[in-house]
Amino acid sequence: MSVIASIRSQLAPIHPEGYPFIGGFAVVSLILFWLWPPLGWLATLATLWCAYFFRDPPRATPLREGIVVAPADGRVSRIISVVPPKELDLGTRPLPRVSIFMSVFDCHVNRSPVAGRVERMIYRRGKFISADLDKASEDNERNALVIATGNGIRIAVIQIAGLIARRIVPFVREGDAIGAGQRIGMIRFGSRVDVYLPEGARPLVGEGQTAIAGETVLADLKGAEAGRTFQVA
Repeated sequence: MSVIASIRSQLAPIHPEGYPFIGGFAVVSLILFWLWPPLGWLATLATLWCAYFFRDPPRATPLREGIVVAPADGRVSRIISVVPPKELDLGTRPLPRVSIFMSVFDCHVNRSPVAGRVERMIYRRGKFISADLDKASEDNERNALVIATGNGIRIAVIQIAGLIARRIVPFVREGDAIGAGQRIGMIRFGSRVDVYLPEGARPLVGEGQTAIAGETVLADLKGAEAGRTFQVA
């Protein structure tokens, strides 16, 4: 394998959503190089970061009924049982919620946690407070998907805009059939994704853990594991 082929094999593909931004950064870099080279180099670094932000690496998703995978890359910021937002129509009883915070250095392509059909898709305008805050689940601009699996289980995924994020881009529509790990959308730039599990489900991740979209198992609805404890070292 040539050196160039080896380098290409290590680089993640870029999602088409990123091309206009990367191109814009590149044009600004050229202009700044002409005006003052030190600024051009800084802009070049920003261009490289932009390309890194819009990366869309392939993922190996475990396929088995009952497995719920992470919909986003990032840090598991909160695991709590809470009443889901009314627009989800998931009832008034608290459900387990796993929140994943995505920094501006995480891959922002979101993936479906389960296979099923997009039963509901609801977009809500709102604020742009830090997505790391718990109240962002109710106050921030968000796009919610309720996915119904083949055996009637409903999983909710909420893409939440953050302090910097100003755009939620869906890749699917209400009524679409989707597979586990399938790309469902992305958020620009830095944000959070909440997953509401069925009542009684036990999350298999811990707060502070790093999740990988489409690969990290959040829960096993068919498993008998009583839950896990974690130690930060």
